[in-house]
Amino acid sequence: MPRNLIKKYLPHPDKIKNNRFLTVFGPVIHEPQLWHLTRHSVSKAFFIGLFFAFWPVPFQMVLAAGGAILIRGNLSLSVALVWITNPVTMPFLFGLAYFVGAFALGYEATEIEFEFSWQWLEYNLSSIWQPFLLGCAICGVISGIIGYFAIGLLWRLHIINAWNKRKLRQTSNT
Repeated sequence: MPRNLIKKYLPHPDKIKNNRFLTVFGPVIHEPQLWHLTRHSVSKAFFIGLFFAFWPVPFQMVLAAGGAILIRGNLSLSVALVWITNPVTMPFLFGLAYFVGAFALGYEATEIEFEFSWQWLEYNLSSIWQPFLLGCAICGVISGIIGYFAIGLLWRLHIINAWNKRKLRQTSNT
């Protein structure tokens, strides 16, 4: 069942509930419905997690937790999915976002040599911030929508397959 597969890889709810950055949500974080794994809560969690994964801000996990609380998605999965953008994948995903934003605005996308320094940010961010932020928004929305519908469809197909196997076993036993 998809629930067992997802549970296997998720962090324990207590680990997330005790995160010092999430105490801002107070007792609402302890609501049981935020921790259930259903087709709807997991689909919502994929939307929220993938959407906030493309936001180029610190504390994406807090934003994802707030989004999960707001739309009643699975909180732990929402928080875990923002880690798609990690120090290894961030240059690729944000580079993609920049090119998508430049294409959407009709700008000529230039190849950028990224350097993690304050001087680089000061000099280069002023020329790329518009296509970069628009690209982040576009990629976040599109990946969130694709994740929402793909998980809903895959979950449903898994359930249909399990029903068909059960029917086949029942007919072969009689």
